[in-house]
Amino acid sequence: MDEKDERPTLRRRRAAVVAVLVALIALLAVLCWHGLPELYSWLSDVSAVRALVAEHPVLSRLALGGVNVLQIVCAFLPGEPIELACGYAFGFVEGTLVCLAASAVASGAIFLAVRRWGWSLVGLFFDRSHLERFHWLHNTRRLELVMLIVFLIPGTPKDFLTYFAGLTRMRLAHVLAITTLGRIPSIVTSTVAASAFGAGNYALAAGAVVVAVALAAAGGLLYRRFESAVRE
Repeated sequence: MDEKDERPTLRRRRAAVVAVLVALIALLAVLCWHGLPELYSWLSDVSAVRALVAEHPVLSRLALGGVNVLQIVCAFLPGEPIELACGYAFGFVEGTLVCLAASAVASGAIFLAVRRWGWSLVGLFFDRSHLERFHWLHNTRRLELVMLIVFLIPGTPKDFLTYFAGLTRMRLAHVLAITTLGRIPSIVTSTVAASAFGAGNYALAAGAVVVAVALAAAGGLLYRRFESAVRE
């Protein structure tokens, strides 16, 4: 089956996947809305949150880590709320470790799945025009270095790149190293802010948010310059 024949099938599959995800998100939103006042009241009490975490030390970390894995797999979902939740519930150090572990699990699963099913899997989430945006991924001579640089720049589409890495000649160990190291700046700023807020250190929390916003803005500008440079 050639590329033209595959397009209608991929479009139908993509529409089905999007419909299921939208339905699940809508259901979750409805459930959360009914319990929102109680949930907000509970979340506002950091001692209650951390008491529950202490009561269920393994389950609580697996639950938030699993949500983080799901967020990375569904690359269009923002990761910052999960990172903030981990910092708030577990503190800076443990929150960061939970996020990094989730990143490694999700990135490894995505990479292996794309290696197994190729574009038939990637095409469920992305159009080929997205791949053209990352044309530098085909330059195997400097691929790993360039991808690490892109991952280290805040505000870049890291979760999207994890999918496209599976279409290249990169090795799993190298992808895991890059995707883990590259997420550290973003994760650290989020977990520091949430942990400080939970501890009542609002000055540090505000400072971390300012740093995160500044890094994201600077990262966006750097990434646009980078894309312009690699096209030349």
